[in-house]
Amino acid sequence: MRLGILQLTVTVSVMLLAAVATAESGPASFTLQQAIDYALENNPEVSIMQARIAQADAQLGMALANYYPHIKASLAYQHSDNPAQAFAMIIAQRRLDFNGMDFNHPGGVDDYRPQVTATYSLFRGGRDYYLSKAAELGVETSELETTATRQHLIANVTAAFYAHLAAQEAHQASLRAIDAVDSELQQSRIRYEAGTLLKSDVLSLEVQDAEAKDAQLQAANAVDIAKAMLKTLLGMPVDSEFAVNSDDTPTQPQTPESYQTLLEQAIAQHPALQAAEKRVEIAEQQLNAAEAAHLPRADAYVSYGSNSKNLAFGSNRDNVSAGVMVEVDVFSGFATQENVRKAERELTVAREAARQARLQVENQVNTARLRLLEALNREQVTSSAVAAAEEALRLVKEQRDAGVVTVTRYIEAEVARDKAKTRDISARYDALRADAELKQAIGFWN
Repeated sequence: MRLGILQLTVTVSVMLLAAVATAESGPASFTLQQAIDYALENNPEVSIMQARIAQADAQLGMALANYYPHIKASLAYQHSDNPAQAFAMIIAQRRLDFNGMDFNHPGGVDDYRPQVTATYSLFRGGRDYYLSKAAELGVETSELETTATRQHLIANVTAAFYAHLAAQEAHQASLRAIDAVDSELQQSRIRYEAGTLLKSDVLSLEVQDAEAKDAQLQAANAVDIAKAMLKTLLGMPVDSEFAVNSDDTPTQPQTPESYQTLLEQAIAQHPALQAAEKRVEIAEQQLNAAEAAHLPRADAYVSYGSNSKNLAFGSNRDNVSAGVMVEVDVFSGFATQENVRKAERELTVAREAARQARLQVENQVNTARLRLLEALNREQVTSSAVAAAEEALRLVKEQRDAGVVTVTRYIEAEVARDKAKTRDISARYDALRADAELKQAIGFWN
């Protein structure tokens, strides 16, 4: 009894320590790669695509089932006083007796027939082959679509991750701007009370302080929006908590290669484009299967069973039937022709969808490349602008301390510095997001 109480105490203590450790550790912190891995594991879209692969595998199994014999067991019961049918049932039951039997009035006869029947398709115009090839291509298409979904998710997580970092940096910049304006406003109020500064200069700083706080509220809201988007991509509930590891400093992307080089890479490896081409092949196989319905079909069958007036099985009453049946549709109400027409239209749709996918990939590659070039050029310009704005603010501050310039000029210099920093942050992370978009466009991620 004491041992049980001791074990319970130890267990509760361990659970409490684990809870305290979890509480102290705080929310999970993700680097970009950790966020991508988590999303690939928990995002429902990936699970949906995995289920579709399983569906395609099942469809392939159904198509291959036609290559195996089909075996079924059955039990039939029949009652008749029709002389012809009753006489046939009596013969099948091995009960024919010429002595004392009234063939015109045999009375009601019961017949039970348990049997096992096996059928095997000998020829169906190649329909089974075409459908099995279409099913195999369906599995390959589902795998390619899953790869495309994974790449799309990786690109979205990367973009949302960088958007979150950009929003955080912009928020920190807005907080620094508020601190700087508040400090200057306090000093200006002291100088105004001392009679060395005009009231208009203090009011100008109060307006600047309000604008800085408004920008801070917008930046904080942008952080929350980016975080909510990232939660959705990670497959996390809205009320869950996590943090972004900002220590993982991203490396600025390089200047992209030429459009033609990138397009060749996309054509060779983009999974969505390959999936569209596979769907064309599937439609071709389905058209072949529809046309095969014009050809005759041949099936072999064998049946083993026994006939009796009750359910008692007797080896002296068993019988075997075997044969081959060949049939062809002479007229099916134009169903075969309509199926062929439907398959032809589906092939046209698949070909046009593949052409559309090719055009979309071309546009994605070109657009992503242009955006990356623009962002890289902007980043060079904005980084230079930040350095110039910092130096201008330093000089204006010295001039203002010396009483050479007004507070209005100082405010203008500080606003210009803050705007330059904001544009630089935007340009840096726009380049990273454009690089992620370009990688997705050429099918780079696996």
